[in-house]
Amino acid sequence: MLEIPLLHALYAVHKHGSLSSAAETLHITTSAVSQRITKLERETGQRMIERLGRGVRLTDAAVILVDYAERILSLVNEAESALDGHRGAIAGQLSIAGFSTAVRGLLPPAIIALKEKHPKLGLKICEDEPNMSIRQLVRGDVDIAVVQDWFNAPLDLPEGLMKASLLDDVADVALPAQNPLAQRHMLELDDLADENWITWTPGSVCHSWLMQTFRACGVEPHVVHTAADYSTQLALVSSGLGICLIPRLGREPVPPGVRVIGVRPLLSRHVYAVWRRESARRPAIRAATDALVETALPTELSYNTKTSFPADAPVSSS
Repeated sequence: MLEIPLLHALYAVHKHGSLSSAAETLHITTSAVSQRITKLERETGQRMIERLGRGVRLTDAAVILVDYAERILSLVNEAESALDGHRGAIAGQLSIAGFSTAVRGLLPPAIIALKEKHPKLGLKICEDEPNMSIRQLVRGDVDIAVVQDWFNAPLDLPEGLMKASLLDDVADVALPAQNPLAQRHMLELDDLADENWITWTPGSVCHSWLMQTFRACGVEPHVVHTAADYSTQLALVSSGLGICLIPRLGREPVPPGVRVIGVRPLLSRHVYAVWRRESARRPAIRAATDALVETALPTELSYNTKTSFPADAPVSSS
């Protein structure tokens, strides 16, 4: 008889490509993963993995079994969610993935509130780009994903997911203090057409959105530098190397020599929580999404009171 832990080990190796990575995901040792695969091979009478350099490759028999394992594990997760819902327990483990500024500005207060109400609930935060978080959610690697998309570039969500709106996050432009535009109190999008841009790396949601927004206006943005976090982008702006867009959620104090100014038309992204439909009855999912909504509401209300900023005033999300 095929045991769930054995199937879980095989599926983890399939997803992550090595025994060590599978062990890290399952929170067991590499030796334990190897033992489970060996036991699965004995029970099926077929080889499951072959060594491939430092990694491993699944055999044809394992590929067949992985397809069934994915469905079986999904059903197990659904059954556990149904039992949790019947029991009404807010306990166990819950993992939440989120993009960087959500992890910094939204998740910590929501997690603190959640743990105060439900001390038996274990929580884990994972930082990742929205597209990766959605893939992790669909695979069952995380329970909730906090994602974002821009007003003119909606994120494509797969079937079987549910979502709750959290907030609309406004973005402002950050410029070197010596830039002539830095003396303005509000900027038009057209004012920025000839500027040198510092943005996220190609392939990221924010980089794609910036390119799409300006191209829709008939302008090709001149991207001179890319960086994978806003702190680095602001440091480059402070050095006079270009301008960047900075959302207000999770914003850190800007460095000296940088001015933050509002833009018309308003540039905003929508932030929301997403979870699997089969997990909707799980009380921990409902409690976590409620905590996220309650935390986001005062954050968004505070954003609505800030439509522009003096040219000489740093801005933080607090």
